[in-house]
Amino acid sequence: MDLAIVLVVSLLAIALHVALYLLFRRWMDRDLALSLAGDDAGKRCYMLDCLQRARRDGVRRRDLPAWLEHEAARYEPRA
Repeated sequence: MDLAIVLVVSLLAIALHVALYLLFRRWMDRDLALSLAGDDAGKRCYMLDCLQRARRDGVRRRDLPAWLEHEAARYEPRA
C-alpha cells in the first residue's frame, strides 16, 4: 500500500512539473512575440497570429526567435 501511495504521488508530481514546463514555455514564446511588437496594438495582434501560425506549421522552438524576427520585419501597418 505504501508503495502505491509513493508511486501515485510521484506520478502526480511529474505530471505537474511537465504541465508547468509546457505552460512556462508557452508564456516565454508569447512574451517573445509581444516584445518584438512593441507598443503597436496592430503589430501585437499580427505577432500573436504569427506565433499561432508557427505552432501550426511546426516551426522548431530553436528557430522560433529568428522566424518571429523575420515576420516582425515583414509587418506593414494597415491604413
